[in-house]
Amino acid sequence: MNPVCFVLGAGRGIGGTVGRRFAQEGYHAVLCRRTDQQGLDEVVGKIEADGNSASGFLLNAVEDNSIEDRLAAVEADIGPVEVVLYNLGAQIGNRHLKDTSYKAFEMGWRMATFGLFRLARTVCPLMEARGKGTILVTSATAAVRGNAGQHSHAAAMGGRRMLCQALNAEFSAKGIHIAHILIDGAVDAPDTYGKMLGQEKYQEIRETRGKAGGLMLPDKIADTYVHLAHQHRSTWTFEMDLRSFSDRPWWNH
Repeated sequence: MNPVCFVLGAGRGIGGTVGRRFAQEGYHAVLCRRTDQQGLDEVVGKIEADGNSASGFLLNAVEDNSIEDRLAAVEADIGPVEVVLYNLGAQIGNRHLKDTSYKAFEMGWRMATFGLFRLARTVCPLMEARGKGTILVTSATAAVRGNAGQHSHAAAMGGRRMLCQALNAEFSAKGIHIAHILIDGAVDAPDTYGKMLGQEKYQEIRETRGKAGGLMLPDKIADTYVHLAHQHRSTWTFEMDLRSFSDRPWWNH
């Protein structure tokens, strides 16, 4: 029975690519995303074409018990979840305070923070009983810097970062590695950056900035995630930030 890498937020950027990379390391990749069955099937198909194993499920993380029930089913039917990637975004775009509804603000929190809490509350006892496990959490510049128009996103991602610190404080000594990875730049991902810009503008940037190495490449990000999951416990990394060589870091803006 292969160990499982459970990915929540498995689009064609970081999530799906990390799942594929862990499958190459011998894990069974369980890929979950909210919509796009065809896109999900394509990622699973690529993993299987590599000669590795994967499963795909549509999962709406804000629905009651969706995360909890899926994790329980994976543990029962597929294998022990040794690595989790929480890769859900919570960006609603730039909005003035007056244009940020209660519902939109709360949705950011549900996606970024409450969903991670639910996942941890379900998987941490399982990992603790086994004495090992890794929880990788994709984060964003908004976790450390609140810009104008980012009321929901900054509050949500800042909460995600603090939750990771609290989880690390409770569970690292029990053998569970929590890693908070701050993505401080644009990722070459059609499901996120591509949709935000529109396909025409996205392709233009890929042909210019991307070819010059100025977009973060999901397969290189995945290499870093695998490295984090396989670190010896004497040198665990809790927080890491990643960006292209040509981007100014968040603290110099």
